[in-house]
Amino acid sequence: MKSTILNKEGNKVSLKIEVDAAKFEEGIQKSYLKNRKRFNVPGFRKGKVPRKIIEHNYGEGVFYEDAINIVFPEAYDNAIEEHNLDPVDRPEVDIEEFEKGKPVIFTADVIVKPEVKLGEYKGIEVEKVEYNVTEEDIEAEIKNIQDRNARIIEVEDRPVKEGDILTIDYEGYVGEEQFEGGTAQNQSLEIGSGRFIPGFEEQLIEKNREDDVEVKVTFPEEYHAENLAGKDAIFKVKIHEIKEKELPEIDDEFVKDVSEFDTVDEFKNDIKNKQEKQAEDRQNAENENNVIEKVVGDCEIDVPEVMIERQIDNEVNQFGYRLQYQGLNIDKYLELTGTSMEDLREQLKGNAEKIVKTELVLEAISEKEEIDATEEEIDAEFEKMAKQYNQELEKIKKSFRDEDLNYIKQGIIKRKTAEFLVENANLK
Repeated sequence: MKSTILNKEGNKVSLKIEVDAAKFEEGIQKSYLKNRKRFNVPGFRKGKVPRKIIEHNYGEGVFYEDAINIVFPEAYDNAIEEHNLDPVDRPEVDIEEFEKGKPVIFTADVIVKPEVKLGEYKGIEVEKVEYNVTEEDIEAEIKNIQDRNARIIEVEDRPVKEGDILTIDYEGYVGEEQFEGGTAQNQSLEIGSGRFIPGFEEQLIEKNREDDVEVKVTFPEEYHAENLAGKDAIFKVKIHEIKEKELPEIDDEFVKDVSEFDTVDEFKNDIKNKQEKQAEDRQNAENENNVIEKVVGDCEIDVPEVMIERQIDNEVNQFGYRLQYQGLNIDKYLELTGTSMEDLREQLKGNAEKIVKTELVLEAISEKEEIDATEEEIDAEFEKMAKQYNQELEKIKKSFRDEDLNYIKQGIIKRKTAEFLVENANLK
């Protein structure tokens, strides 16, 4: 078997692949051995018919198509290895010459990974992101915890105020007509939560139990229901109940009830430590993303459309998984939003292209800088998984296939390359 490159245009490579007659004969024989049980010839037991008899009865080329499918993959793999190509899609194959006793000649057009022309990636200047935890942040978190532990008590002797929780019925009208989805009974609404259309909640303040209130609002121009966007509406509201939150006092007893700590000071200190860790993680992630984004922006790369389409496939699948947690699927989501799959894919295209470019650039830098994953780093990942899934380390290792191991390895290399870029950046 031998091969030559006929043409290379952008990311498309055209190959000429030649399989010698002897190799193709081996393919025919393998096809015969694999398929002989399918043939019935009088005078012979099934599966025992000689090849020449089958070829005489069914035609000399009866095994040719299968033989081509047998010999081509090996010939193609050899050609890819010989010319050091990195395909990103299946090849388009044509048979150029085919005659018994002579070499079989194929042409194969294959899309390969694009060349990445790296720009500057060391010493680049990026504005540094910093997040600092303030006393107000700590107090706000304590307030949230206090709020979550509040008692809800019914109010009978005063009108509605900010923060109250109401039980209401409402009917929504545009003009004289009720609109779909604008009616509810015994709906819970916290005044000030911003859950309803802007202006709705404020008009219930200073109203009383059993009041009937006409609430006038205008739907936002960007409202998700196009038939309501920008339109004036009236909601006929009945207030059934007014409740308020009775907040617990922030003292040592409260702290003991909601945490493992004994004093308010200990509790505050723990919240501060957690928020500082979150702030540090957030700023590190944003600094890393900003550095990588600038590095990628300075590179030249022509991404094949097939790579973008495959990433869009991944994005759609991940979106589908997220929808499942909300009790939806892709088809239902498209129906509810009036969106087509083509529209959804187009919305995801920009981010998909960005992801592919980033992956290719990080890969090119890791190769240039000879960044690799050590055995110790791979073992550390296995140990982390064993702990996470509560399984024995060796059992976890044995369950992984070669492609799984390569996925872990590539993840480590990607992480180390990102760290390398941040270490070599000038964060101002």
